[in-house]
Amino acid sequence: MLTRTRLTQRPLRLLLLLAVLLGVAAVPTTGRAASAAPAAKETAAAADFHVLGFYSGTWDAAHINFVAEARKWFPQTAAANNFTFESTNNWNRLTGSGLQGVDVVLFLDDLPQSAAQRSGFEQYMRNGGGWMGFHVAAFTTGAQQWPWYHNEFLGSGNFRSNTWGPTTAKLKTENTSHPALAGIPATFTSSVSEWYSWSNNLRSNPNIKVLASVDQSSFPLGTDPNQSWYSGDYPILWTNSKYKMLYANFGHNAMDYNTNTGLSSTFDSATQNRFVVNGLKWLAQ
Repeated sequence: MLTRTRLTQRPLRLLLLLAVLLGVAAVPTTGRAASAAPAAKETAAAADFHVLGFYSGTWDAAHINFVAEARKWFPQTAAANNFTFESTNNWNRLTGSGLQGVDVVLFLDDLPQSAAQRSGFEQYMRNGGGWMGFHVAAFTTGAQQWPWYHNEFLGSGNFRSNTWGPTTAKLKTENTSHPALAGIPATFTSSVSEWYSWSNNLRSNPNIKVLASVDQSSFPLGTDPNQSWYSGDYPILWTNSKYKMLYANFGHNAMDYNTNTGLSSTFDSATQNRFVVNGLKWLAQ
């Protein structure tokens, strides 16, 4: 016969056992929830867009030096701004399916040369692709050989003159509502570059929107008295409202040509860098 004490203990033991079992059953659920949160944080977000930079690296040590630093700066900047970057000297990727999955194309130090490359790039742009070109990407003395690119797309025509030697310039911003100029002050100092001017008057083209030009306080611009600008209107950054495009006149570092050593960096100006990053994000939309 069970005693009163043992009868009293049995329900207590059953209640304790039930509480333990319920507690054990609840632990895995709590554990999964706790472990899931760090896993979600550790999963990298998908990149917002992909940039492909084309280069040749064969013309002028200053341009080659710019390409070398651009191929380091852009991957680092991509990682910090959630996009991906690759570079190639295979310009045939402008043809066929070579631009599949590419949101923005860069021309770092050259432009397409073959008919197939030019046709592929034009089709890419007409279909809504994004493009940013630097310095030499607009250089030509034969605009009539590719009139769509030099006269319609860029609007610049032929190379007319350049400053020498490479220097910084004080730039004034225009069309300040453009997304590429977000956070850019009314005037800012560029990084060192050689500067180009053009045969066409960009302001007479209704599709061209100048985003920055040389501020009057920069004159004389250049260190060689015979190759300096003393006055005038010199657009440096612009876009074409018919396309997702941006052109930047900079991309020529100062050089010691005896040793082919770079004496400046195109990415020295934080404000100028902001324009590049803003521009890439806008072009990729």
